Order: sequence, then C-alpha cells, then structure tokens
Amino acid sequence: MTKPYDYLFGPVPSRRLGRSLGVDLIPFKTCTMDCAYCQLGETTCPVSERGDYVPMQDVLAELDRWWKNDGQADHITLAGSGEPTLHTHFGDVFRWVKENTEIPSVLLTNGTLMHNANVRADAVLANKVKVTLSAWDEASFQQIHRPAQGVSFELLVKGEQAFRSEFSGELSVEVFIIEGVNSHVFDVRKIAEVVKSIHPDRVDINTAVRPPADPSVKAAREEHLHALAELFGPNASVAATFKRQGFESIEISQEALLGLIKRHPATCKQLADEFNLPSDKMYKTLKSLVATGQLREDKSGLETCYFHRA
Repeated sequence: MTKPYDYLFGPVPSRRLGRSLGVDLIPFKTCTMDCAYCQLGETTCPVSERGDYVPMQDVLAELDRWWKNDGQADHITLAGSGEPTLHTHFGDVFRWVKENTEIPSVLLTNGTLMHNANVRADAVLANKVKVTLSAWDEASFQQIHRPAQGVSFELLVKGEQAFRSEFSGELSVEVFIIEGVNSHVFDVRKIAEVVKSIHPDRVDINTAVRPPADPSVKAAREEHLHALAELFGPNASVAATFKRQGFESIEISQEALLGLIKRHPATCKQLADEFNLPSDKMYKTLKSLVATGQLREDKSGLETCYFHRA
C-alpha cells in the first residue's frame, strides 16, 4: 500500500493549470485573513507572523517520493489550507522544483505579506503567481477579508505593487465579488483602478460557487460578473464557472479525493466535471466516504456540498 501524503494533494484538474499537484505548508485555517467568502470556513488561527509551520524537510521528502513514483503534473502549486507565504521557508519548494524538474511552479497567495521583502524574494522564484484584491479601501477590506492584526489594505496594495516591479513571470489577480457588498458598478470601478496599478497579466473575476464561511455571502449572477469584467480591461475574464476541462477522464483514488476535498470542498457535480467522470460514479464514491465517516454533507444550499471530516 502506498504511504499517504501529508503535504501533497492531487494532482487537481484546472482549466488554466491542467493537472496541478498541490503543496500545502500551513495547518488548516491558519491565515492572515478570515475572508467572508472562504470555502474552507472561518479562520480559526488568524495570524500575520511567519514561522516554520510544518517541517520543510518532510515536505521536500514527500516531493522526492512523488517525483520518483509518479512525477506527472502540468504544474506544482503552493496552496491549500491557509496562506502559504506564512511559512518562513516556502521558497524552498520552488527551489526544489527548479533543481529537480522542468515543471512550472505556481504560488496562490492572498498577497497580504508581499510588503515583506523576504516574501517577495521567495515568491519571484515561482513561474506563476496569483494574488487577491477584492476591496477598494480599508473599510471594504475589513468587511470582506476580516484581516488579522497587522494586516491592512494599504500594505496589501503596496506589497502587490512592489512584487509586480520585481516579478517577470505571469502575475494574475483574483477579484472575488460578493453580491450586495462589492458588486455595485461604482465600487467595482474603484477596485479596477487599484488592480490596474498592479499591472497584472490577467484578472480573474470570481464569486461564491461553494458554501462560504459566512452564510450571508451571496453569489453574483454570471451575466453581472461578465459585465464587471469589462471594467478591468481585455485581460479580465470570469473564473467562476464549472465546465468540463476538455481532457480525458482522470481516475482518482479515495485517498487523493479526500486530500482534495479537505482543501477544496465541492459538490458532486463540480468534482465529476473537474475529473470528467460520470456523476453517478462520483456520487457513489462520495456516499461511500460519507458512510465511513470520512466526509460530511452540507445540504444548506441548493446543492449538497461535501466536506472533509477531521
């Protein structure tokens, strides 16, 4: 029996990244923000201080084992249960990838620590970086992101601007729209002006397609998102869609599925579409994992969403 991974998950199918191997360096819900829309639930450990949250030598050992036993992925992505740049040595993952593979690396970050020169020095080692910017001032930042002490809108923007000036790779910005909070055209124009000051290569417009931390958070309509995307210019598009990925079906083990759902709760349809598998086959697997107590169901919305049961 193959030894399970503690820090790797996937590879996960992605419309933009193909099959992406996830690397998770942060304990569950340890983050610099407690975003109202977070699909992982409320942040139980809001922090802004960096540290060695998990042993980096163990993470690199898992990458070595994965590379020798499988090694098949289109990207290796630093993401998961919390803010990856909180780990003091997150850059070691990108160094390992460059030294051992030809696979492009990706950093998914909320951008709150980019004001730190050490964070930027490690982040530039990635081939692609996605940051977040969904507010236009401190008040809207506090309402949407509920940051940890020491994290501010001004630092976020200055950090992302500084990173752009140092990073020659592909930089994208995710703008998360909450209906009735930051969905008004007047406000989104102000967000767009801030985003343009960062000069990203791409802007992804998203909304709450999975159950959010705050149940009052509502998804914006798809047609409204497309109209808002135009405010950001030709390099913006709506990311909040779940279409079949255009590649062959991917078989996924129960262990790998559990690792994915732990970090990305989802509905049966979303998972079936992501892996291009029949819905009835995915449903049977999910119900089996619920029956054995490894997953739990949330039927509070229009669709049933599956969560990892710790």
